[in-house]
Order: sequence, then C-alpha cells, then structure tokens
Amino acid sequence: MSKSLISISDFTKEEILHVLETAREFEKDRVQNFLTGKVIGSLFFEPSTRTRLSFETAVNRLGARVIGFSDATNTSVSKGETLKDTIKMVSNYVDMIIMRHPLEGSSRYASEVASVPVVNAGDGANQHPSQTLLDLYSILQTQGRLEGLTINMVGDLKYGRTTHSLLQAMSHFNPTFIFTSPDELKMPAEYKTFLDERGIPYRETSSLEDGLNDCDILYMTRVQQERFTDPMEYEKVKDVYQLSARMLGGVRENMKILHPLPRVGEICEDVDDTPYAYYFKQAENGLYVRMAIISYLLGYR
Repeated sequence: MSKSLISISDFTKEEILHVLETAREFEKDRVQNFLTGKVIGSLFFEPSTRTRLSFETAVNRLGARVIGFSDATNTSVSKGETLKDTIKMVSNYVDMIIMRHPLEGSSRYASEVASVPVVNAGDGANQHPSQTLLDLYSILQTQGRLEGLTINMVGDLKYGRTTHSLLQAMSHFNPTFIFTSPDELKMPAEYKTFLDERGIPYRETSSLEDGLNDCDILYMTRVQQERFTDPMEYEKVKDVYQLSARMLGGVRENMKILHPLPRVGEICEDVDDTPYAYYFKQAENGLYVRMAIISYLLGYR
C-alpha cells in the first residue's frame, strides 16, 4: 500500500530530517522536471491560499500536472456525492491526491479508500502536517538546530491544527513549550498528556508579555472564526493578542516570529520591519518543503 502523509506522526524522526534536507536542495535549485508525466489531484473542499498555491506550484516545479478544484460547490459533491466516491473516482485519474477538508479525520478516511498516496493539507482542527514540516524547516533555518529550543505558541491553541502538529513533531527534539492563550482556547488535554508522557516541559499563561522574552520561536496564530459555532464566543476572544514592535525590546537576539498565515490583526504591521519577523519567508519555505514531500511519497527522493 502506498505511503500517505495524514498526520505528522506518519513520519519518523529520520523521515522528517530527510524531507528537510531534500527541501534544502530544492531551495538551492527549484527548477526540477523529474515528475514529468505524473498527474496530481488537488482537492480543496475548504478555502486556502498559501497551502493550495504552494502545493500546486511545487507540482509544476517538479514537472507534473495538476487537476482538481478549489471550490467544492462546482463539483458533484454539491449533488450529494460521498467523499468515498469522490476519492475513489479521482484515484483513477491521478498519481497522488492532496486534500483539504473541514471535517476532522476526513484525510485519514480518504487515504484508506484511495489507491494512491494522500497528503493531508488540513482536516478541520485536527492536523496540518505539511505546514508542520515547513515550520520545522523554518525553525532549522533560523536557529541552526531543532534540539533544545523553547517555543512559545500563542493564540488559538484549541482549534489550531498547526500548533497540534508542530507540538508532536518537536517532541523528537527535546523542546520546552510555553502555551499562551485565553482560557477558552487552551491547548487540549490530549496534547498536554502527550507531552507529560514524554517528560517534555511546558507552562501555560494567558499573558503575551509573560513568555515573550523567554523563547527562541514565537509561534503566533489567528483566532479562527470558521471553527466557532457560537459567534459571541468568537467576538469575545478574536482580538485577545496583538503583537507590536514596541513589545520586542527585551526578546532574545535569535528569536524569530512564525505564523502560518493569514493574520487578521494578531501581528501589527510594524513588526514586519523588525529582524524578528520571519513569517513571509516561512510561507516561501512551503514551496521547497512541499516539493520534498511530493518527491518522497512518490519514491523519487
């Protein structure tokens, strides 16, 4: 059975490091054509800008072709076709499926019915493993190592699939975590249990200033309106944190700010001009990492 990437736990530590090294090679030379003749299905049942465009650019850079959709309302899904039938049908046409879907567990299910590798490009509040790999690549690029770093995750830690995946991936590298969130958006108990079982230290705070000067990586996230069923709950927490340049006076010299983007106000634009901002370069890194993921799962690198 072909290997898929649904959760970051599907990759061993060695596979993670292999993908990061391959991404480094692609950053040096992004024009590749060894997947000429391959066809990749890009199925986005949920809106996306960076993830969809970087995956599709990666496919094109590798010499393959893309088919698919970015709006499920224009497909047979709108007529009531099941996810199973959609995946089995598309599997007949392509060599790999890249899928984003709002339902948790949908990508795992797709990988079980597909006859080709499936890459989870985000399934609800669950996992986003390709984002995690580009986060790791960005951390490695800025810090020169992955081992022994302090990572401060800020914002929506309850629904933030990027934080859940990054936490699991970094567990290979002896991290220390700071979790900064309001009570309504705290890191779920299952992930804290995961850390407890591995003896990985973490502390929780509701104050952005509290852990700002103690971290190597400040991982900011937006409060995701689309994950809330109660609009009043969203209104209560949507502007809870706003990072500005004046707050960075005491941070570590090596500290870098990451964000999976899009931002909606949690990072002020004056932060963009500081030496700590890395989120736009982080988004660029998604191209090289996704080239590496596709190549690896198709058995080429």
